Amino acid sequence: MNSSTAARNIKFQSNSGFPAGRQSSAIKLVGDSLKEPLVRAVIVTVLCVTVGIAGLLAQARTGTLSIYYIDTEGGQSTLFVGPAGESLLVDTGNAGERDLGRIVETLNTAGVRQIDHLWTTHYHGDHIGALLALARQVPIARFYDHGKPHPNDRIVAAAFLSAYDELTQGKRTIVKPGDTVRMTGVDITTVASANQYIRTNLPGGGSQNASCEGVRQKDESAYIDPDNGESAGFVLTYGQFRTIDLGDLTWNGELDLMCPTNRIGTVSVYLTSHHGLERSGSPALVHALRPRVAVMNNGTRKGGAADAFRVLHETPGLEDLWQLHWSHNAGLDNAPAMFVANVDDNATVASVLTTPPPAGRGGGPAPPHSPAHLVKVTARQDGTFTVVNTRNGFSKTYRAK
Repeated sequence: MNSSTAARNIKFQSNSGFPAGRQSSAIKLVGDSLKEPLVRAVIVTVLCVTVGIAGLLAQARTGTLSIYYIDTEGGQSTLFVGPAGESLLVDTGNAGERDLGRIVETLNTAGVRQIDHLWTTHYHGDHIGALLALARQVPIARFYDHGKPHPNDRIVAAAFLSAYDELTQGKRTIVKPGDTVRMTGVDITTVASANQYIRTNLPGGGSQNASCEGVRQKDESAYIDPDNGESAGFVLTYGQFRTIDLGDLTWNGELDLMCPTNRIGTVSVYLTSHHGLERSGSPALVHALRPRVAVMNNGTRKGGAADAFRVLHETPGLEDLWQLHWSHNAGLDNAPAMFVANVDDNATVASVLTTPPPAGRGGGPAPPHSPAHLVKVTARQDGTFTVVNTRNGFSKTYRAK
């Protein structure tokens, strides 16, 4: 009932058969009974509008992109939570309770109850190990991958592929270069998949890549694990912040992607390709991307090769390197301990520094450790981002340029 209707009703009651002395009381009684619901309705409406506007303004002020680089001991699992709460998980680490538990713990910490997008870079055990077990614990809405594995790969598990086909039926997208993923508030563009590479320029891309000069291809014919080179990789953009994840894309694939034209441009954060192994991380890629920060998802004995560190240290504009582990393969080339999420005890570090490292990729797998710490990035639309080492609470903010 609006105010004019109320006034008409009050006037009607005043002309009724009430004695004159009681008319004013009747008018007040009826008027109050009609007016109180009206006032309450107005107040409630105003409060709802005010709270709604305040909520929208707060969301606009505090909207951030969060990235969690989970420690999977030289595998990969990276969680992205967008400004609207939508989630993207890239790879699922190794099989077994260790990595599964770490992923689930990170999901809980981030408040993720459903994985909206699960992106599999390729089908090696250190990237898909916990996938099937995770799907039994957490709902997964959509799956993305590069399609069939490389036919000559000798370490892809046929049993996994069969179970994966069944799990993803009707929810799977095989991505191709240029394809995008719909995730609220961010742009995700596929730049590599199944040994094919984007041939259109992303914003900021399109210039000749001077970093290709003098970089030669490697002989990859003897690799028993060519599905690395099939890795599905993407560039994710949130306002002025950009990051890239190419899985285990190998050296020659990086050259195909970046030479002679840099179609990607520059990024804020670069996740090292292939855990920092010498098979990836070419200057043609890393130097052209000019990241302000690199994050290395290495283990103690896997990745973190001396050549990878050399390329990173020579990268123009690189401000800091953050590592998931102190690398036994790098010795004094490791980043300062404040930038390393998981560090061995002093006696182990001293032993590594005084004993020549084993040849090749290092020794066997590292023993599990607890707790396992991660590196977290929180990015704002203006390009400012903060990196946190959860082991020691050390953080550094990189202001927008």
